Amino acid sequence: MDSGFYAACAGLRAQGQALEVAAHNLANLNTTGFRGQQTSFQSLVATARPSLPNVLNVATNNFGVLEGTDLDLQSGSLLTTGNLLDVGIEGKGFFAIQTAQGTRYTRNGNFRVARTGELISANGDPVLGENGIIRVPAGAISISADGTLSVNSAVAGKIRVVDFAPGTHPVSEGDMLINAPAASVVPARQASLRQGVLESSNVNAIGAVMALIAVQREAEMMQRALSLFHTEFNRIAANDLPHV
Repeated sequence: MDSGFYAACAGLRAQGQALEVAAHNLANLNTTGFRGQQTSFQSLVATARPSLPNVLNVATNNFGVLEGTDLDLQSGSLLTTGNLLDVGIEGKGFFAIQTAQGTRYTRNGNFRVARTGELISANGDPVLGENGIIRVPAGAISISADGTLSVNSAVAGKIRVVDFAPGTHPVSEGDMLINAPAASVVPARQASLRQGVLESSNVNAIGAVMALIAVQREAEMMQRALSLFHTEFNRIAANDLPHV
């Protein structure tokens, strides 16, 4: 079968995956602390012996595939809420959250106090401090720039803020959580906390719409190419093969 058909199939599959990423970014424009994902593509040369490529093989069997996705770690805007348990991060850093799957990280500082007195995330998971789970007694709450949480001027704990070592490729889990190898997690050195604010999604609305349109157009081109190949294959089957 013509290698162009396989190239179009690979391209359509890659654009379909990219379409899911673009749609996911667009759907989370209003998700607190959301980090957009960026797609990257690579050329894949199909050959039985990868160690012995040749010019003809590269020209005829070079397919585009989705290499992967990377998180856009740029900060979003900080929006004032007035809620004393809403916390935003200025600079680089992430809150540490204890989930059933282990420690995860987020920029969503929409916290609250559980009935048991624990400081918890919007999903109900404990927020980690420098010494583990933070317990918050009743009283007037204040949170300083370094993460120290005080109640009626008495220190209750210090919110843990971390960063990732250079070269780390954190991955998104759902809309708010991020996972990264424990060995890559380091204390945040350039983070300052602000009480009474939340960080918006870092996805640019116009850019997200344009990306979605571009991916849709690429997918449509691949679909049209497949239709042309299909038509040509049918013509060959009907007109040429009977005479072989």
